[in-house]
Amino acid sequence: MAIIDYTPPAWDERTQLTTFLDYTRDTARAKCEGVSAENARKALLPGSPLMTMSGVINHLRWVEYYWFQVVFLGEEDRGPWTEEDPDREMRIAVDFPLAQLLDEYAGQSARYRELVAGNGLESKARRAVRDGLHVDLRWILLHLTEETARHNGHLDILREMLDGTTGG
Repeated sequence: MAIIDYTPPAWDERTQLTTFLDYTRDTARAKCEGVSAENARKALLPGSPLMTMSGVINHLRWVEYYWFQVVFLGEEDRGPWTEEDPDREMRIAVDFPLAQLLDEYAGQSARYRELVAGNGLESKARRAVRDGLHVDLRWILLHLTEETARHNGHLDILREMLDGTTGG
């Protein structure tokens, strides 16, 4: 796996936040380098049948969609999940090539970089998350960094179980 530099090019808050989000995104993609189509679809954890490399990448993609487009921008939720199947984005991921999921995730990340660049960190989300609370863009960036980093741990475990690859 490629070594990823996460040193921000500047030390202001926005650059630090976006650099770490990009670092976690890049790490998720790096964990998938060289994974076969078959291995990307394997669920190896008995208690987590949806936990596949493809499932995690698709989940990360749709989590960003939800926080940026649905919560921050206030758009209609067009995610793949339903009340009956709240984890559907992980379930359907095995129907798509991992390379396609990674490309879609990378393209979407680029669009969200532009969205973040065009808004202040104090900008409030148009949609409340609970109890009328409207989080700001700063909170969304922090949350997505935490979410992606946590799932990178899952990708670490899956990758090691699949083919013994560690690190990165």
